Amino acid sequence: MVNTEKFASRLNKILDFYDLSAASFADKIEVGRSSISHILSGRNKPSLDFVMKVVKNFPEVELYWLLNGKGKFPADSDSPAETGISMKDDRSTPSNSIQQPIKNSSPEPPTSFPAGKPGKEIQKIVIFYKDGSFEAFEN
Repeated sequence: MVNTEKFASRLNKILDFYDLSAASFADKIEVGRSSISHILSGRNKPSLDFVMKVVKNFPEVELYWLLNGKGKFPADSDSPAETGISMKDDRSTPSNSIQQPIKNSSPEPPTSFPAGKPGKEIQKIVIFYKDGSFEAFEN
């Protein structure tokens, strides 16, 4: 379960790191400004959609760190300038999704894989590692 108070504290760290106001952060991840206010005040818990939008739009934020405080932030660098991401203008932000082929490192096939459903198409696969990091693959 996510501790709302600690989650709000981590969200504030993200706002400080990117030098964003709550309103500009809400605009960046395309959620209502009141959603940010309610999460920061502890009134509401973050939804899965909210958390995924944060992780998708801010590559330095590790999912496991955001949810549980375990891991590190920023994930790969000390400042947004080092990543080439400008938070001031959405048009200059590069795409965060890098498509890579999935390589199976073991000779054995996966033990279970859900069968595809007719008319359904996979949108995203997220792999979580024991060290708290993850990889997201989008179709």
